[in-house]
Amino acid sequence: MESGAKGCEVIVSGKLRAQRAKSMKFKDGYMISSGHPVNLYIDSAVRHVLLRQGVLGIKVKIMLDWDPKGKQGPTMPLPDLVTIHPPKEEDELLRPLPAEIPVA
Repeated sequence: MESGAKGCEVIVSGKLRAQRAKSMKFKDGYMISSGHPVNLYIDSAVRHVLLRQGVLGIKVKIMLDWDPKGKQGPTMPLPDLVTIHPPKEEDELLRPLPAEIPVA
């Protein structure tokens, strides 16, 4: 997270200390999980660790941040990114004076 990632998720599954297998999930930050941006923003890896007691599986997902230059992340911003522009300064418009209507 200190290197500029928006979010990360680590899943460790297997026989950790007991005879029964468990799955532990650790999350931090913001992570998307559906749609086309997953292919661009999520970097994932899977490794298997062979221990004396059995096999331990580790899955790591890292969500990259948007980078307009494309060096540290995808160049396309997220589709739900909202940009708020500062308001334009309005000139004082001349309004017509109310016309006096004679009452007959």
